[in-house]
This record gives sequence, C-alpha cells and structure tokens, in this order.
Amino acid sequence: MLLREDLIRSFPILEREINGKKLVYFDNGATTLTPVEVTDAIKGFYDYHNANVHRGAHLLSNEATDMYESSRKAVAKFINAKTSEVIFTRGTTESINLFAYSIGKSGWLKAKEVLITTIEHHSNFVPWQQLAYTFDFTVQYYNPENGIFNLDEFLKNVNENTKLISITGLSNVTGQVIPIEEIIKFAHEKEILVHVDGAQLVPHFGIDVKKLDVDFLSFSGHKMLGPMGIGIFYGKKKLLKKLPPFHYGGEMINWVSIENTDFAELPEKFQAGTPNVGGAVGLKAAIDYINKIGIDNIIEHDKRLTEYANKRFKELDFVTVYGPEDKTSIITFNVDNIHPHDVAQILSDKFGIAVRSGHLCAQPLLKQLGTKSVCRASFYFYNTEEEVDRLIEGLKYIREWLR
Repeated sequence: MLLREDLIRSFPILEREINGKKLVYFDNGATTLTPVEVTDAIKGFYDYHNANVHRGAHLLSNEATDMYESSRKAVAKFINAKTSEVIFTRGTTESINLFAYSIGKSGWLKAKEVLITTIEHHSNFVPWQQLAYTFDFTVQYYNPENGIFNLDEFLKNVNENTKLISITGLSNVTGQVIPIEEIIKFAHEKEILVHVDGAQLVPHFGIDVKKLDVDFLSFSGHKMLGPMGIGIFYGKKKLLKKLPPFHYGGEMINWVSIENTDFAELPEKFQAGTPNVGGAVGLKAAIDYINKIGIDNIIEHDKRLTEYANKRFKELDFVTVYGPEDKTSIITFNVDNIHPHDVAQILSDKFGIAVRSGHLCAQPLLKQLGTKSVCRASFYFYNTEEEVDRLIEGLKYIREWLR
C-alpha cells in the first residue's frame, strides 16, 4: 500500500477541509475518489490527441484509436478476457440494460424465467422487471430473510424454466459477498446462464472471468478510481455473437444498403456512435493505479478496516447495523429516532465526514429491512481506522445533541 503522503499526492481532495475539518470520504460505494494520475491521463488525451476513433486516416485519429484500444486491452487483461469480449458502455446501468434488451430480443428467454434477488441494486432489478413485459419472460424473485443471502435457499428457486440468473457479486447495502462461484457452477450444470453485477465486487476483489467461468459481467469505472460515464459489459465471445445489437447507428456496422444492414464484428457490434474515448483512457489509468496498489492489498485493507468498523459500531447501542456480521467495505446503519438525512448532513457539516443517505437504489431490500432510508459508510484503500474513529465520535455527538 502507498504511504499517506503518496496518497495525498494522488488524491489532493483528501487535504480539503469542510468547515475546518479534514475531509473523511466514506461514500466510495457511490463513487470513488479519482487520482491525479487518472485526471492527467484524460487531460492529456484531450490536450494532445483528441479525435474520433476508427474513422480517420490522419495522425490524431490513429493516436486516439490506439489509446482507445489500448484501454480495451488493459480492461481485458485486468479481468482475464479476450479484447473482443470487452464492450465499453456508460456504466453498470447501461451494461445491464444492453444485456437485458439484447438477450430478451434474441428470444432466449421467451416463456422462460430470469432469477434475481430482492437485494439487487435497481440497475439489476428494474430492467428485468420492465423488459419481461416486452419480451414475454417472467422474473422469479428470491427474497432472503433479513436481507441476508443464503445459498441453499436461493438455489431452491431454480426450476426447469430458469434460463438466466442475474445477481450482484457484493451487496451495495449490506456489504455481503455473494458466493457467485458456487452459483455459476450449479447453474452451468443445468445449462443456465449467469450474469454478475460487479459494480461493487470488481473494485474490491477484482475478477478473473475465465477462472470464475462467468457468462456475463457488468461494472463501472467510477467505482474503481475512474471517471464517470465509462463502464464495461463483458460476455463470452460465443454468447455475444448470438445476441443482437442494443443500439443502432454509426460505428457498429459492416455495410448498409437500402435493403439491409450487416453488423460489425465484436465488440463494435454493441458500440454504436462516438465512444467516450477520454473515459476509456481514464479507466486504463485507473486500472494501472489499482495494479500498482495490488488487488490483494486492497482485499486485506478492506477486510481489516471493515472488521475494525464493525467492532467500533458495536459500542453504539443506539445504532442499528444491517446485514451479516461478515461483510466487506460497507457499513449500513440507522441512528435510533433520527432521520438518516439529518445524520448525514450533521456528519458533513460538523465533522467533515461524507456518508450516503437514502434508499441506496435498493428499495425492495430496505422495505424488507423495515425502513425507507439508511446511512451508509463505504470504504476504500485510502481510508483509515482514525477516520472510522471520527465517524463513531460524530454519531455519539449526534445522539447526544438530538435526543
């Protein structure tokens, strides 16, 4: 791991003060901080290489294309995929919508079932719910008790009509790591495809798509040090070739006539229009930074800091913590009789601490937990135990001040 002074050089925002208090950033589950190595890479692209890709013979276009495709190669290496299996999107939400629309249109799911859970982020819930009406498939929901995923109970929902499982790899509410390896193995024995929402999982654990044997994967750049507006949809090549495009237009065609259109090969078939080249360049820089830190180091830091936070939260008998004891990088909680938005605002204004408050885009899960809104502290490798201590002191202050 980097020394604190190295982190400050990469993340100058960590030196910012809010009302005289040094910033504590505990909103990494929503979006991570962006190091200068990433913003410099983006600026360098726009300052010296800005041009449209794949469309010109001039030098700038060739340079932009090389940078764009180099970013795809970096992503492919990071998740151990083929470059043709890496599709750039705007983020996890667009990746899942792309997949849900394409597989629905393919007819693969017609009169069959998609199995999801009620712990999903809305991005992996609403598309299946809504497109089921369009493409004549049904959605089966696994509703885990107390919002805690149980593998045996989940697998009981699989039946002869199940054709696809779409599931998060790490809950954005409870911090529970889902046993996707076991799910994939079970599903493949029954010829069921598996899509993983890796928005929270990939930044904290990385992923090897070949070792895991996952069929499809979606994740976002902005949750792993990258810029907003760039994401990845991965699919096994043999499966992607069977899916129809999601968007139509330029870039994704081989040839066009009045009578018909022939689509481009992978991955261009799914990438209509002018891409976010600067975002892709920034994502490569983010991956380079994560590789410098080391995924194993991130895993160990997350584990240690979450265990410490769990221990400190147990001191607070006026706070309810949601989810299992075994969690990573996320502590979701409520202070008795105080609205989460008030808690979040006071933590920010009085202590310079940024936490998320609201329904966390997981309203079915929060309903099951018996609440409409929560607070969430989410960590990354630049967070410290001292910052957790400040959060605990802030919650004690709020309790005394408002009760």
